[in-house]
Amino acid sequence: MAKVCDICGKGVSTGMKVSHSHIRSKRTWKPNLQRVRAVVNGTPTRVKVCTRCLRSGKVQRAI
Repeated sequence: MAKVCDICGKGVSTGMKVSHSHIRSKRTWKPNLQRVRAVVNGTPTRVKVCTRCLRSGKVQRAI
């Protein structure tokens, strides 16, 4: 199950957690995905959408 937005394609990004003593360890940043019913090609379907796409109006939610 991929953690990817179906609209913009935003996914998990990786990097380093750096402590005060500069010890580095790997970490991940996950997108804030919501499962919503949205209108896709005229039919309401369930899609995984990040909150930025919801907030900016890129998704028309099904009622």
